[in-house]
Amino acid sequence: MNNIITELRWRGLVHDIMPGTEEQLLKKMTTGYIGFDPTSDSLHIGNLIPIILLVHLEHFGHKPIALIGGATGMIGDPSGKSDERNLLDEDTLNHNVAGIKAVLSHFLDFTSTKNNAPLLVNNYDWMKTFSFIDFARTVGKRVSVNYMMAKESVKKRLSADGDGMSFTEFTYQLIQGYDFYHLHKNYNCLLQMGGSDQWGNITTGTELVRRMNVGEDAKAFAMTCPLITKADGSKFGKSEGGNVWLTSDKTSVYKFYQFWLNTTDLDAEKYIRIFTFLDQKTIENLIQEHRIAPHLRILQKKLAEEVTIFVHSKQELQKAVDASNAFFSPTMEGLKLLDEKTFLEVFEGVSQAEISKSDVETGINIVTVLNEKTGFLKSNGEARRALTANSISVNKEKISENFVVSTKDLINGQFILLQSGKKNYFVIKVK
Repeated sequence: MNNIITELRWRGLVHDIMPGTEEQLLKKMTTGYIGFDPTSDSLHIGNLIPIILLVHLEHFGHKPIALIGGATGMIGDPSGKSDERNLLDEDTLNHNVAGIKAVLSHFLDFTSTKNNAPLLVNNYDWMKTFSFIDFARTVGKRVSVNYMMAKESVKKRLSADGDGMSFTEFTYQLIQGYDFYHLHKNYNCLLQMGGSDQWGNITTGTELVRRMNVGEDAKAFAMTCPLITKADGSKFGKSEGGNVWLTSDKTSVYKFYQFWLNTTDLDAEKYIRIFTFLDQKTIENLIQEHRIAPHLRILQKKLAEEVTIFVHSKQELQKAVDASNAFFSPTMEGLKLLDEKTFLEVFEGVSQAEISKSDVETGINIVTVLNEKTGFLKSNGEARRALTANSISVNKEKISENFVVSTKDLINGQFILLQSGKKNYFVIKVK
């Protein structure tokens, strides 16, 4: 079999790996899993890395399992957290589990019938009937408190200021460890993967498999990928509006596309290896082309294109490209071609106001529009000064104080775009 570890290494996707893992993956088809806790009803681009690991696993002929933590989500993973998580109620958890299933199904075909077809499981299905006494006898007996206390995620919480760690969160690594044992026993799953902050939880799983089995049945392997940061050391995956999500109801396709397009040169060189499936030679050529003419942003454009297609579709990519071109065009022609949804996505976060269509039909002086009707500018005086300074545009055209807004200025029969200076936009919705 082709060496998946070699592939993941040059892409920068290997952080820690247990001895024997590479040999196992070269020997035969191996089942591996990654867990996703349902802390939300969607996943964000930080979760894209474990998804990509599962896709690589399938591409190399191995069998991927995506586990949704319906049970572990009730507790909350303490890894990388300084405070106790709020416990989610069952209705919220069920809603989140359904949302994550839908997201994962976009990347992995759980209906496939091939030998290495992806599998989707929920650990609540096997934990819901597990009594506390049974769990304490079956699992708790196998792992010492000393072993659990030595984990970095536990030590950090116990040594930091605050309330320490509850017994509930302390048991998280045992429950995750039992997940590995259950999948190992029922699906011959030999590998668990995840982010580098999960190494402690994952190795607890491999240890539990070994202690609850003998001989060949005790084989278990682990691998983690690095937690991605930006070149300046700041956290990856955040935009001005918070997380960049994988579903368009939380992050529009246009905003998603723009996130990747605005990546720095250094980050783009790293991200194109991690977040795309382009081969090594293609990526190396792109990097060389980009270094020769960085102003053309070849790398960023290819990165944004590939990731947007992977997460959304070619059709959605084209809409995002059209919207991007329209936004940066000096004229309104492109924006006029956008549908209402895409137009609003382009100007998501931009201040808006509504005015009645009857006002526009009779015509309104621009000074009244700028202040009284929209509040875009604070006073009529400020509006007049801005107009005199030639800094106000309506639908990307500079206008003067005697300009009258009328129905001929409506975009798609319902919008008017105001602009003060180069970057200060305001959208009027006409109803």
